[in-house]
Amino acid sequence: MLIRGGSNRPSRGAEPSVPLLGFAQAGAGGFFDDAGFPVGQGWDLVEIPSATREGTYALEVQGDSMLPLYRNGDRLVVDPQETVRRGDRVVVKTRGGEVMAKVLSRQTQKQLELVSLNPEHPTRTVAVTEVEWVARIVWASQ
Repeated sequence: MLIRGGSNRPSRGAEPSVPLLGFAQAGAGGFFDDAGFPVGQGWDLVEIPSATREGTYALEVQGDSMLPLYRNGDRLVVDPQETVRRGDRVVVKTRGGEVMAKVLSRQTQKQLELVSLNPEHPTRTVAVTEVEWVARIVWASQ
């Protein structure tokens, strides 16, 4: 259920909720700080099935670029505080403003290798200097 306003601290008897933003809006400036935490206006709230840490948020999938894993309208809950490891599903924001969900295949001091969730899209290699932040996907509504 989508709700507006509030915080991600649940009230007694209420389901916990996190800020929600569409992927299309996520690349625009003003929605994240330098570490990938949500800031600014324009966020909705969405209830989720379990409690989260402060700073956790959700992104809504728009379109079919993440098929077959995620469909249009699915919500990805992202925790910027979670440790990111090889094989994790992650959201990456580049310094150029691109926001993408991928699988972290490899990470070196110089670059990230990101496997697309959709097999029709190629693996991406991004220089670490071009990455603004990387955050782990911890839950998805499907």
